[in-house]
Amino acid sequence: MLSLVWIYKEGQLMLVEFTVKNYRSIKDEQVFSLAKGKEIDETGSHSFEPKAPATDGLLRSAVIYGPNAAGKSNVIRAMMQMESIIRTSASSQEGDEIDVIPFLFDDESTTEPSEFEMVFISEGTRYQYGFSTTRHHIVSEWLIAYPNGRPQRWFARGYDEKKQSPVYKFGDSLIGQKSVWKNATRRNALFLSTAVQLNNDQLKPVFNWFNNMLRLTNVRGWGTAFSASLCEKESTKDLILSFLKAADFNIHDIQVDKEKFDPELLPNDIPDSVKEKIIEDLKDKDIFELKTIHKTSSNKLVSLEFKEESDGTQKFFSFAGPWIDALQNGYILVIDELHDNLHPKMVKYLVDLFHNDKSNPKNAQLIFTTHETSILNQDVFRRDQVWFCEKTNEQATELYPLTDFSPRKGRENIEQGYLSGRYGALPFVRDFDLSETV
Repeated sequence: MLSLVWIYKEGQLMLVEFTVKNYRSIKDEQVFSLAKGKEIDETGSHSFEPKAPATDGLLRSAVIYGPNAAGKSNVIRAMMQMESIIRTSASSQEGDEIDVIPFLFDDESTTEPSEFEMVFISEGTRYQYGFSTTRHHIVSEWLIAYPNGRPQRWFARGYDEKKQSPVYKFGDSLIGQKSVWKNATRRNALFLSTAVQLNNDQLKPVFNWFNNMLRLTNVRGWGTAFSASLCEKESTKDLILSFLKAADFNIHDIQVDKEKFDPELLPNDIPDSVKEKIIEDLKDKDIFELKTIHKTSSNKLVSLEFKEESDGTQKFFSFAGPWIDALQNGYILVIDELHDNLHPKMVKYLVDLFHNDKSNPKNAQLIFTTHETSILNQDVFRRDQVWFCEKTNEQATELYPLTDFSPRKGRENIEQGYLSGRYGALPFVRDFDLSETV
């Protein structure tokens, strides 16, 4: 086990619960929770007690299993979408569409708004923030705070369909120039984002939680840039190398060369549309050239271009920076298909770092989807850390916890139960015959 010991500073920034409705394959309201199950009496480093009023114990990680196309990725995508709308809302222009797609396999759902809500702790205070939106305007928005353990509704926003305009209600606990913030909020923008852009300090802990604390990625991962940037300084490079060596990657050193992206270096045969996208993504960004240094049995140093390393090594290196950063700062990592290109023992190693008091003193949290069932056991996870995702007959995503099945503590083989179909969320595979026609 890698020993990552940090100077602990009380942060209390964490996720409690996420709710989503009518988004992509998700039709009905689905709730994903990192709250400790009340019926689970297990102790240990998989959970912690946050120092925030109105909040009980929380989990340091949770995993979602399910077949392909069941909607696991859409749960992650919904979190990413909520974060993106909050972060970019204030800079959007009048008439810009909001990037949401409702559930399309039901006539009513296509005309209804998509809804997102997060319950979280920021700077020691519990908040409940959410909004519903169509592609054209925000339909509703709300924020409830629990600074003393009791709910305070700071604001609620609705929409008057007849007047085609928003309607606001403000609580006494929200102070400042409410009329100014309200009048500056466009119909396709969030009040939260607009008010913070206009220097509302009271709402900054809410906005900053989404802007800074959530670290989300899809199946493509983060790429190597962040891990490479940490290797520019010897102190953080040593930490990256220790991280890799603890996971049995025999890399002695990493050489990093950096230069600004130059569009002139792109090949001439790239289609213009692709070239424009690359330039847009990489404009003013640093490009890192990496080499890994290996030591032979005779202590000779051998240099390899990073692209010559295995896919698994490249993937693990790309995780090293975000993993260390999260553990060091108490961030929330949200990852789709963590197992991709990684050995099962590497997946377990990454998860275990979140379950260890020494490597995770700030209670960073990990949420991920995977098909890797070798870690689906009670030695790795508490029973309330495991979730399943499957499609209903209506082609809608359903999300539910393992605790719905009351597995026996320490005795039930969860992996075997899952693969045998006890918990559902498995693909239904039929015989295939080339001679048959549809």
